[in-house]
Amino acid sequence: MNNDIKIMFMRHGRSRADDENVIEGRYDAPLTDVGREQAEVRAKELKARKIKFDRIIASPLKRACETAQIVGNILGIGVEFDEDWMEKDNGPIAGLPHQVARARYPLPAFHNPFQPHVVSADAGESAWAFHCRAARALEKVIRLGSGRYLVVAHGGILNAALRCIVGTQPSVSGQGIEFSFGDTGYIQTLYKPDQHLWVIREFVSGFRVENT
Repeated sequence: MNNDIKIMFMRHGRSRADDENVIEGRYDAPLTDVGREQAEVRAKELKARKIKFDRIIASPLKRACETAQIVGNILGIGVEFDEDWMEKDNGPIAGLPHQVARARYPLPAFHNPFQPHVVSADAGESAWAFHCRAARALEKVIRLGSGRYLVVAHGGILNAALRCIVGTQPSVSGQGIEFSFGDTGYIQTLYKPDQHLWVIREFVSGFRVENT
């Protein structure tokens, strides 16, 4: 009996925060027109390749929600939402310009994974809390059983889930493994639950748009 579980992890399209050049995280920016076009192009590409999904699961934040709904409309699949796939809670720096955030909340010389995201403000998720949430989100998809699933979320939470898959700990002060997702970039994986075997089958880094 084939119990294979196929999961595609996809990052959202370009958001307004990208154009504003601010820190995203929990800042709930919608897609730009470019981002909507990226999602449509990606969905049509998947349809042309005859890639089908039993379910689409998405973060409820606008940029992921919109991306998932565009893909779902083109593929004819409804979208379910799970808050565990939301981006990292980055506390008071969400939506701030990068320079303002650095000045207002300076980064410590070393940031261990048990400390809050913004150490000086004692706010936001620690790296370990984020990692555990990603593991919980991933487990819920696995427990759906054999099938093909699309998860549409954010670069940070997708990286956290993929670290669970490859068996690494949370990154510490920017060190560790990272998967570089561009706009609507995705990774296709295969999980064999009877062997606890993960296979990364395809990595498409996604669209890159330079800030002007």
